[in-house]
Parts: sequence; structure tokens; C-alpha cells
Amino acid sequence: MSILQQFDLSGKTALVTGCKRGIGRAMATALAEAGADIIGVSASLELSGSSVGEEVEALGRSFRAYQCDLSNRRNVYELLDQLKGDSVVPDILVNNAGTILRQPAAEHSDEYWDTVINTNLNAPFILTREIGREMVQRGYGKIIFTASLLTFQGGILVPGYAASKGAIGSLVKAFANEWAAKNVNVNAIAPGYIATDNTEALREDQERSKSILARIPAGRWGEPNDFKGITVFLASDAARYVHGTVINVDGGWMGR
Repeated sequence: MSILQQFDLSGKTALVTGCKRGIGRAMATALAEAGADIIGVSASLELSGSSVGEEVEALGRSFRAYQCDLSNRRNVYELLDQLKGDSVVPDILVNNAGTILRQPAAEHSDEYWDTVINTNLNAPFILTREIGREMVQRGYGKIIFTASLLTFQGGILVPGYAASKGAIGSLVKAFANEWAAKNVNVNAIAPGYIATDNTEALREDQERSKSILARIPAGRWGEPNDFKGITVFLASDAARYVHGTVINVDGGWMGR
């Protein structure tokens, strides 16, 4: 098999959470460009006629949409029941959906903490455990988490987010340690400072934005399309010997 053939995802089905916009949308369209059919999950995703769905279908791939509030555990299990009832069998799972709530640590409420931990950690754990179990049984699967620079750092005003993303780094390793021998690859991508909804407040703060850009060797905010290549790589046979790794896509931030 040639190297380019190893990146071909034809015949595969990828489930992508948080696919309506930003990084998740770029991930979904990239996987479709590589040949995969897409199962899209988002709290506010239109069940028909979504722009991401239309983009995927324009690439000649199928798109099926599901709505799910990932901060609600009951909804997560209802999603799993829906997928099973619709005979959806993902070959690729992308745990991308996430949220961030900013509040000083001394004022960080239980409600903020629970919402962030449920969305960013509990939901992807449950989805990975349930969908990954079937991958292990079949002897094939690719699982990709969206981590963060705060997988490695503490951040400011985001204790819940930092805790959730720090835990994702360890969770990836825990799953990989058990499933690598079963031909199921579990890895993560850690975005740097990317121009998305989650960073809008930072980008609008001129002083903070200037200090951030001064530390990024690439000299710019990242863009969602910067995640297309790494997503296809980790979802493909080209990454068959890559397990338990968190790959930074950060313009060189962590290198500083």
C-alpha cells in the first residue's frame, strides 16, 4: 500500500462531536475529503440542511446529524441508544465537543465546574468506553480527542477547563495502554490559540491578544483548517503505530 493510499478513508464512518463550527467542522470536512462518511453530533446541529452537512455531501459523502447536549449524562446515553437503533457503527470517533467558562478560581461556581467537566471529560469518556468497546471487539478503530494547551498548563480564570483538559491527556494514555494491542488507536490533538468562538474574548482583549501573539513563534492565531491534516493522519492507517500521544497544533507555543 502506497503512502497516499494509507490516508484513504473510503468506506469508513466517522462520528465527530462538536462538528457544527470551528475546529470540529474542519475535522468533519477533512475526514469527508479523505473518503469517510460523517455522523455529526452537536447540541444545536440542525437535523437536516446544516451547512456542515451540505459541505460534506458536496464532497460525495453521506452526513447524518444528531442533536445531543453533552453536558447532560442522560442525553449522552440517549444518543448512544439512537446510534444503536440506527445501526450506526463508527470506525472513527472524534471527541471534539467542548466548552469553556471563565471565572476566577475563588468564584468558580459548582454549576460552571459541573458543566465543563460533564461536557469536556465525562461525555467523551462515556462515548469512548461504549463505542470503543465495539471497536475492540471488531479489532479496529481510531479515536481522537481534542485536548488543549491546558492539558499541559494551568491557564488563567478557567480552573474547570484546565482540569478537564489535563484529565483528557491522562485518559488518552489510559485507553491506549489497554487498547493498542487490540488495533484501536487512541490519541489526542492539542490546539493552541485558535480563532474560534472559545477564544473570542481573548482576541477582543487587545492587550491579552498582543501578549499571546508575541509568544507564538508562527506569529498568528491558528485557524480551524490547520487541523485537517493531523485529523486525517490520526484517523488513517498511516498512524497505525501511534498510540497514547497528544500532538500539539499550536504554532510552536509549547516549543517556547
